[in-house]
Amino acid sequence: MQPVPLPSHIHYELLLQLLERETARSVDRGTEEHRQLQELVATLRRGLAIQKQLEATCDRKHMPIEYRWSLNQPTQSDSH
Repeated sequence: MQPVPLPSHIHYELLLQLLERETARSVDRGTEEHRQLQELVATLRRGLAIQKQLEATCDRKHMPIEYRWSLNQPTQSDSH
């Protein structure tokens, strides 16, 4: 059975830290930009939560998971 490729959790964490620590300083509270930033952060958090649900489902079904750090990693089909 081929592993299910999923992004590493660190990708979500990096984006969230950048948005919450850096981007948030650049936009004023109460503005449309701040609202959009908050929406983006919430969407990323939901995405990570949904990925964790998918991981739990795969685990229950004994489906292996392969965490990817980039798109440049060779796949099994590339090595044949």
